[in-house]
Amino acid sequence: MTWVQAIFVLLSLVALGSGLLVVTTTHLVHAALWLVVTLGSVAGLFLVLAAEFVAWVQVLIYVGAVVVLLLFALMLTRAPTGRTDDLTVRRALPAAVVAGLVGVLLSVTVVAGFRDVRLDLAHTVVGSAETTGTTVFTMWVLPFEVLSVLLLAALVGAIALSRLRADPSAADLAGTSAPADDPVRGRR
Repeated sequence: MTWVQAIFVLLSLVALGSGLLVVTTTHLVHAALWLVVTLGSVAGLFLVLAAEFVAWVQVLIYVGAVVVLLLFALMLTRAPTGRTDDLTVRRALPAAVVAGLVGVLLSVTVVAGFRDVRLDLAHTVVGSAETTGTTVFTMWVLPFEVLSVLLLAALVGAIALSRLRADPSAADLAGTSAPADDPVRGRR
């Protein structure tokens, strides 16, 4: 095993472990921080595969923008940032079985589809900015724009929810009444 393969395996294990921690932790903020580790290790995998542009886009957009948007939405909606027992998975075994089956199916599909494909990374431009930019802005421009609108809608929704919870009269207009002992919505 070469050192490149060893780094790839190590980064893969870090991504799998931190991804598992994202979905098993009971703290929302800790889940977001483990998501940073997961996305950072995926960016490292792109670097090992000589796709530098994709790696830096991964860091800038996913690690930088999406996680910050997630934390910003948590702060705006006044979601509980401490330990939340509601985040425990009640049906963990069926979810783990389904996730395992999907992982096996994806692995078999990738191995069957790309078994004989070999890339000479020393003489290829697969991860170059020119190739990636041409592909993104010709074939993938519509999904790219849909994703940006979706993120904008999530931010606007978080702002709307935060204003709805901050104003008790708005909660009454929405058809929900705040209990008297609710520190966020009931101001009595």
